[in-house]
Amino acid sequence: MDDDPTVDSELADELLSVCRTTVGDELRSITYFTEDGVEQVYLRSDLERTADLIGFAEHERMGFRSQSAYRNTQLGEYEATIRMFEHGFLTRVIEGRHGTWVTTDSMDIDRFEELSTALRKVLAEYDIGE
Repeated sequence: MDDDPTVDSELADELLSVCRTTVGDELRSITYFTEDGVEQVYLRSDLERTADLIGFAEHERMGFRSQSAYRNTQLGEYEATIRMFEHGFLTRVIEGRHGTWVTTDSMDIDRFEELSTALRKVLAEYDIGE
């Protein structure tokens, strides 16, 4: 696992900006990841830094490989994964060779679509290449 920061500061600022704009006060955390690294970009002040980011990253990295399973289906292109938990939601977006997961409090389903669309656009702008 790469211990160096994996996210460019400009990208981190952009991720935070689109999440705050789309999600508002329901935003809990933002984490950026690649195949080789993971970095928490934002954590709401009332939450503790107890999450196992490396464990979460290993699970969310499966999305790099599982996207191919959905190619050429009648569902269309993969856009995002939304996971529901007792105390909130996790939205994962992967674009190319990098991705992000965002945790939120409960919110209307339409906002998850807005969030995933905004995140895909930002990640595509900062494509890290092959």
